Order: sequence, then structure tokens, then C-alpha cells
Amino acid sequence: MEEGGSGIIRWRVFGEEVKRVGYLAGPMIGVILSQYFLQIISMVMVGRLGKLALSSTAIAISLCNVSGFSVIFGMSCALETQCGQAYGAQQYRKFGVQIYTAIVSLTLACLPLTLLWVYLGKLLIILGQDPLISQEAGKFALCMVPALFAYATLQSLVRFFFMQSLISPLVISSSITLCFHVAFSWLMVFKSGLGNIGAAFSISTSYWLNVILLGLYMKFSTQCEKTRVPISMELFHGIGEFIRYAIPSAGMICLEWWSFELIILLSGLLPNPELETSVLSICLNITTTIYTIAESIGSAASTRISNALGAGNPQSARVCVYAAMILAASDAILVSSIIFACRQILGYVFSNEQDVADYVTDMVPLLSLSVILDSLYGTLSGIARGCGWQHLGAYVNLGAYYGFGIPTAAILGFWILLGGKGLWIGILTGSFCQTVMLSLITTSTNWEEQAIKARERIFQRSFSVEGGLI
Repeated sequence: MEEGGSGIIRWRVFGEEVKRVGYLAGPMIGVILSQYFLQIISMVMVGRLGKLALSSTAIAISLCNVSGFSVIFGMSCALETQCGQAYGAQQYRKFGVQIYTAIVSLTLACLPLTLLWVYLGKLLIILGQDPLISQEAGKFALCMVPALFAYATLQSLVRFFFMQSLISPLVISSSITLCFHVAFSWLMVFKSGLGNIGAAFSISTSYWLNVILLGLYMKFSTQCEKTRVPISMELFHGIGEFIRYAIPSAGMICLEWWSFELIILLSGLLPNPELETSVLSICLNITTTIYTIAESIGSAASTRISNALGAGNPQSARVCVYAAMILAASDAILVSSIIFACRQILGYVFSNEQDVADYVTDMVPLLSLSVILDSLYGTLSGIARGCGWQHLGAYVNLGAYYGFGIPTAAILGFWILLGGKGLWIGILTGSFCQTVMLSLITTSTNWEEQAIKARERIFQRSFSVEGGLI
């Protein structure tokens, strides 16, 4: 793993890198899950209020994720390139300014998304949804608007800490927020008289609490002294550069995210839509939860690789790629094996209906394949973000899912009459194409050239292969 060294030294370097990636990825799983569970906990509580409250809340949260949170999350991933490489190059002031630039840019991006949420109820009625459910979903989405602005700031602050490998503040703040949310959500849903609207307020409040906790840590902690900079007009100078990375980054994330949501919508057109939609929704919830592991490994790889490239150290970036993929492969084998071993009982975790549980059991082999592909892709996606390949990732996802995956799903599901299985096989086809294409891009990468490009972008000067100025 290290040119010119002995085998023992090379494997020791590789082992150390595996530990570093694992050190970042492990706690990050808890951070991502805690943020993901905020919406789940509120929806579980709303489920006790009746079918109307649950159905309207479920639709509202799903559409808010697709039309708002996914876009903001995708755009924020641009910081993994910008801030990661700046930190590696020891450009700490630039790092701090980029965080402020991202907060302003993402806040501005929330404005048109807010307009969509304001009219979400009327839009659902136009699309032929039940008027009563649409009206309630519209009210819920409107009350979720503060959560969108909080989420924009939160994702920027998460990158601020993670790109510096500062994990403990993220773990502490997310843990406090989760505990607060359980109690506050119960109070707002059951005791305030607001019902499902109280769930929306509790989600917004919890997101803002997390923002405040991280903001205070950023302001007063000595760990943040190097990268903590005063707010100035300089933050507006980098908006253009941030947008150039943020738009393809959002495309890369959203194109994949939306394809799975589209499959759920298509399942509603199948014979026996209630069964098909329920089972595919269960499968999607399982893969989404498990994907947090791959997402964490990918984020850790993004941090390590972007830091290495910014520091002009292509060899470290190359070693990190190997280390991250080994962890991803291990995760894929372990988790998919557990899922397959639990196939007889997995469906009963989500439903007491016999036909639903049996259908989930039949879907488990496909689900295990999804876990394997998601583990590999999630890590490859992090590598792409660390290098600044978001535009390539967007093209890959566009071709993989909308050129191959969804058309294959439609053919198998509706023409060959495989139903929900056919839809899921189609989306698996897209995931396979996506993983293969990103693997080819990664294996053919010239890491020395990537390091030069990173430092030229940061310093806006030319560098030679050896890292010196031309």
C-alpha cells in the first residue's frame, strides 16, 4: 500500500487507514440514524391518532423529503469536496468562510422549496388525491417549513465538524436532540391538542435545537479555534463556486432518491395495490435504514480522501479508497447475511398480516442483493464527493436509474407481470449499473492528477506532480 516500503509496512499503513475510516464511520451511523428517527418517531405517535392523521402525515413527510430535504441534503454534500480539501490544505479561514457561504446559499435555496410546500395541499388535490387527506397533508407541510430552514443550517454545521474529524460534538448533540424529541413530540401530539400538526412543530423544534447545540459548540469550543472565523461579506464571494458543486451534488443524490419513490408510486398501479405498496414500502424502509451504514462509510471516505487530496498526498487518498471498499464489502456480506437469515420473521416486524409477511419473505433474496449494492455504491458515492466528481455521479445516476432501472422495472412489473418483484428487480438493475460505472471511474483514477487539481482549485495556482509550484 506504500511504494518503496516492505510488505509489513504497507499492510500496517493499510490497517491504520481502515481504523481511521472506521473511527469516523462508526459514530456517524448513530448521528445519521438519530436525525432520520426524528420523523419516524413523530409518525409513529401520529399513527395512534387514526387513519386520516397517519395517511396525511405519511404523504406530507414523504413529499417533504422528496421535494425539500433531499435537495438540501444533496446540495450540502458539495461541502465534502470544498471544505474537506481546504482543511487538508490547511486553509482554515477558507474552510470557515465556505461554511457560512453554504448556510446562506442553502437558506436561499429553501425559498422556492417553501413556496412548493405552501401549495402542497392544492397540488395533491389537482393530482387527484383525496381532498380531506390533501388538506391535512398541506397543513402539515406548511408547519414543516421551519424544519427545512433548520435542516439547511444543520447540514452545513454537520459538515463543519465532520470534515475536521470532530465526531464527539455530533454524537452528543444528536443524542440530546433525540431524547428531547421523544418527550417533546409526545407532548405536542397528545397533550397540546394540536394532533399531527404538533408532530410537525416538534420536528422543526428538534432540528433547531440541534442547530443551536452545534452552533454553541462551534462558537465556544477550543477545538474549533482554527476554523472559526468572523462572519463577513467575504462569504458572498464563494456562492458561485458553491453552486457549481451543489447543483450536480443535489442531482447525484436526488436522482437516486426519487427513483425509489417512483417505484413506490408505480406499485400503486399494480393489481392488489395495497399489498404491493405496503410490501415495497417495507422493503424501502429496511434498505433506507441499513443504508445509513454505507452512507457513514462513504462520508468517512469522503473526509479522508478530500483531506488527503487537499494536502497534496495522493498516496493516502489511494489507500483510503482500498480501506473504505474493504469496510463496505464487509458490511455488505455481514448485513445481507443477517437479513437473509431473518427472512422468515422480518415481515412480522412491520405487519401482522399473513400475506404481507409472506410477501416480504419472498422479497428478502432481492433485498439482500440491494443491501450489497447499496453498501458498495454508498462508499463509492463518498469517494466521488471527496474528489469533486458530483457531476459524474449525476450522469451515472441519470443513466443507471432512468435509462436502465425504471424502464426495466416497468417492463418486468407490468408487461411480464412480475408485480412488485419485477419493480424491485428493475431498481436493482439500476443499482448494479450505477455501482459498475462508479467502480470503473474510481479504478481508472489518476490520484496524482486529482491531488494537483485539488490544490490548484484551493490556491488558484498551478502545481507540478511533485506538489511544487510551476
